[in-house]
Parts: sequence; C-alpha cells; structure tokens
Amino acid sequence: MTQQQSKFLKFGGGALIIVAGLAYAGWTGVQEGKSYYYTIQQLHTMDDSMYAKRIRVGGTVEPGSIKQVGTNADFLLVEVDPKTQERQVLRVSYKGTEPPPDTFKDNSQALALGTMGRDGVFHATELQAKCASKYAPQQQGTAAPAQGKGY
Repeated sequence: MTQQQSKFLKFGGGALIIVAGLAYAGWTGVQEGKSYYYTIQQLHTMDDSMYAKRIRVGGTVEPGSIKQVGTNADFLLVEVDPKTQERQVLRVSYKGTEPPPDTFKDNSQALALGTMGRDGVFHATELQAKCASKYAPQQQGTAAPAQGKGY
C-alpha cells in the first residue's frame, strides 16, 4: 500500500466515524423529542404502552381547579365528546422550570406535554395555553377597539 492510499484510508475512516456519530446523535435526538398527541378519551382507553411514551394532551382547563405553587400547578383538563356530550376529565400535575403562561386561566385551552403516571395523573413538563375569550368572535353591536398603526 502506498503512502497516498494510507492517507486516503485514514481520512476516509475518520470522516466515516464523524458522519456515523452525527447520524446517531440526530436519530436519538429525534426519538427523544418525539411525542404523541392523544385526546383524554384515548388516554383512558390505552394499554400499558402509554406509560413509556412522551405524550401531548389537550383540553379545557376546568374552572376553579388550578392550584399553583411557584412554577408548579395542579389542575383538571376537560374534554366534551361532541356526539355524546360525555365529559372526560384528566388530572394534570405540571412541574416545569418556568411558571405557566399568562394565558393559562380557567376555561382556557391548554396543551400539556409529559408522561402518564400509573397513579392516573398526567405529569407535565411543558404547558401551553391560549385564552378563550381573547380569540372569541366579537359580539354584535360592540365596537372594535381602535387599532393604532404599528410602525
């Protein structure tokens, strides 16, 4: 083997190791960041595989159920089946590094990311919310607020 072939093999082998390492890091990052979206009703009917998955679940925050201490919050998410009008309720315990968003209030739509506990409580590490009244259609006969130019 010539010296040039030896250099080529060393360089090619090193490049292959680097590319394989980056591919592995990318694959594990995607797998770790993957989460499944389920409704509350689906969570209540799942088998034991749900305890090993990162899950997203959404619903409406039950009025009067928010108990917040520092950055943590315990609350109930409610989902109403449009066909049967049956209410599905899920207890959520949020333990995040940041406090819940300002829009997290009674009757707001919330999306929690975390894991389902065997105790029947959803343990959330991330929380998103939007204020239902902010996005509700304007009532007839009320004037829209003046909008200034945003230059």
